[in-house]
Amino acid sequence: MTVATLRVPHARAILAGIALAFGAAVVILSRGYNFYFDEWYFILAAPNWSFISFLEPHNEHPAMLHKLLYAALLNTVGLRTYVPYMAVLLAVHATNAVLLFELVRRRAGEAVALAAAMLLLFLGAGWENILWAFQVSFDGSVAFGLAALLVIQRGWIAAAVVLLAASVMCSGVGLFFVVAVAVYLVADPARRRELLWMAPLALLIAAWYLALGRSGTTTNPPPTPANVAVLPAYAAWGIGEAAAGVIGEGGWWGPPALVAAIGVTAWSWRRQRPDGVALGATAGLLSFYVVTGLSRAQFGYEQSGAGRYVYEGAVFWLILLASAARELPWRGTWRPALAACLFLACFNSGALLFAFGAAKSAQMQREGADLQALSAARTHACATARVDALVMPQVAVPALYYRAVGAFGDPAPPGPVTDRADYDRALANLTSGCS
Repeated sequence: MTVATLRVPHARAILAGIALAFGAAVVILSRGYNFYFDEWYFILAAPNWSFISFLEPHNEHPAMLHKLLYAALLNTVGLRTYVPYMAVLLAVHATNAVLLFELVRRRAGEAVALAAAMLLLFLGAGWENILWAFQVSFDGSVAFGLAALLVIQRGWIAAAVVLLAASVMCSGVGLFFVVAVAVYLVADPARRRELLWMAPLALLIAAWYLALGRSGTTTNPPPTPANVAVLPAYAAWGIGEAAAGVIGEGGWWGPPALVAAIGVTAWSWRRQRPDGVALGATAGLLSFYVVTGLSRAQFGYEQSGAGRYVYEGAVFWLILLASAARELPWRGTWRPALAACLFLACFNSGALLFAFGAAKSAQMQREGADLQALSAARTHACATARVDALVMPQVAVPALYYRAVGAFGDPAPPGPVTDRADYDRALANLTSGCS
């Protein structure tokens, strides 16, 4: 008996219950969070958004659906609470776990699928995509991309193309699911003609890039030719960090995890020829880190291990490793050993996620003081300086912040100031030009 043949009664209900409990725990952990970093670009610009604004990229990423979501939230719940933004993010993250479950269940059975979904759900190494609502863009791309991989196996090519278009409209991460689906079709000689369905999508992406792809908000230094030299280390490090992240590890755990994951995958492929989904996941994984390295390696090779990149890599790795896991025996001491390994990996990831969450809570306390200082300085017509160059560098023109607050509400924490030192420093920054 193997793990692939193990039946898990009510597996979907179990996963749904775990996802709800996890979401509730993260909401409690993030109850003191507020809008952060790149979110302020959206908030400050939102009152002036036009039709063209929604088509313009953010940091070279297509952001049509991302901006539409923020426009909807800003014009309904506003800025007074961050909870709805986190709720949307966690709902999309839970959806990714469910979609991964469905994708793996068809290939490796319910037990492996439930394990893969839980490892993604508790992915502490991918913390940015779980604890920062702005990363709903990357999570959304993963959701639409996984859905495309599911429907393409049913032969629904038109639906898959629509889902891939939505994935790309969330962020550039969608491009790598386009690669995965294209390789899936190429791997099946009977379906290669269906690649023609993807030609309109490719043309639209190319037209968008030529017309608008180099406009919009760009906060990163441009790539340089030196990125090519750094690329092998960047890609290898990122792929290794994604493999290690599956079990809640990172740093120098990445290289041995990479070797182990490649070994397990190669062993699985020797036993059974890889299918289109496995080949597509491999192509998506490699292309993700290669293309990201070409545009981001100027930050150093270790940047590929950032949480927002580990998340996508882990999704592809879980698809690949699930194929190998289905061959594991389910008898004797294997049963408690495999269950213990899954528990330890989820516990380790959960602990890592909690640690990142606690660190972000401390960071949000400083930002809360900055926001309270902005509220206090609102009556000072001379307030023109940057409030906090470290935590809120995007809020460089207080007038734009006050315009957004007037339109969407004040995000400053209520009650007394809890971080007096940061509050005094921020208020001094804001009123430095006052006589």
